[in-house]
Amino acid sequence: MTDVNAIASRYIDLWNERTPSRRREILSQHWASDAKYVDPLMSVDGHDGVDALISGVQQRFPDFKFKLLGQPNGFGDHVRFSWGLGPDGADSPIKGTDYAVVSNGRIRSITGFLDQVPPGA
Repeated sequence: MTDVNAIASRYIDLWNERTPSRRREILSQHWASDAKYVDPLMSVDGHDGVDALISGVQQRFPDFKFKLLGQPNGFGDHVRFSWGLGPDGADSPIKGTDYAVVSNGRIRSITGFLDQVPPGA
């Protein structure tokens, strides 16, 4: 059975990791090499694509961090969790919900939905 809390926590940790070599290490440990990521704004494949996407988001929002919102849930190899992106200690102006497909504890794909995005973000 998939540990939904571990999957969601590692996912958030990856998005918050600012050191490229550490981010690549997390990807190699917890993501399939051919993993896919898609949301309304981006679609990328593999570790290189996911790493570049995260780096770009960090550059665009240098003072923001991701945090889990609510409790992750799922069944079988499917995990759903919500997140917020914003400054520490404040309500997150950007919020979303992601769905992961997991195999042997490794993320195979993420489908992301943006639940709240302020104008100009």
